Amino acid sequence: MTIKLITFDLDDTLWDTAPVIVSAEAVLREWLAQQAPDLGGVPVEHLWAIRERVLSNEPGLKHRISALRRKVLFHALEEAGYAHQQALELADQGFEVFLHARHQLEIFPEVQPTLEALARHYTLGVVTNGNADVRRLGLADYFKFALCAEDIGIAKPDSRLFHEALQRGEATAQTAVHIGDHPGDDIAGAQQAGLRAIWFNPAGKVWEAEKAPDAEIRSLTELPELLARWSAQH
Repeated sequence: MTIKLITFDLDDTLWDTAPVIVSAEAVLREWLAQQAPDLGGVPVEHLWAIRERVLSNEPGLKHRISALRRKVLFHALEEAGYAHQQALELADQGFEVFLHARHQLEIFPEVQPTLEALARHYTLGVVTNGNADVRRLGLADYFKFALCAEDIGIAKPDSRLFHEALQRGEATAQTAVHIGDHPGDDIAGAQQAGLRAIWFNPAGKVWEAEKAPDAEIRSLTELPELLARWSAQH
């Protein structure tokens, strides 16, 4: 059957995430040291403890990482002695500082040429658990839609996120393919929803989960040929 829709994971599929998060955390800490000196150099362990506490009170925030990060900041500031309103404002400002820094990332060089080539023949969409925004990265024009777990309150591997993607992409599971790096969230999640799943595995890791992906690629440049081959078979 012809492929109509291709959905992409973002973090660690279109760019390396770890370095940019480390850098964004450092930018936020520097900002907090200047703007909220009473908080001081709060140890990361303390923030993790607050995070666990917030999550046990509000489990729904697990899939809303932006709201969760903002709330953790707020509690840390309030506990450091800032008044409620000031802690709220500082948490909002601090989160924006973090989010801006989180988008200062290096998109893999093959991403734009590949998306451009694919967008001529297929509908493209985004399905992500992260809080990166393709509009902030100049990639929005390639995608018909971007589904973020944050906005919907459901995260991969939940099938409902993929079913929503099918609806927005006006495709059936049989005519859709998902590409991502995570064996559980991306591959198992997409397959459970009936889509074919392509494992993006640039480091050549060994597949350890039970059900294998439908295909594996080391570089996004392999996608157009693979998809054309699949379309020709059906």
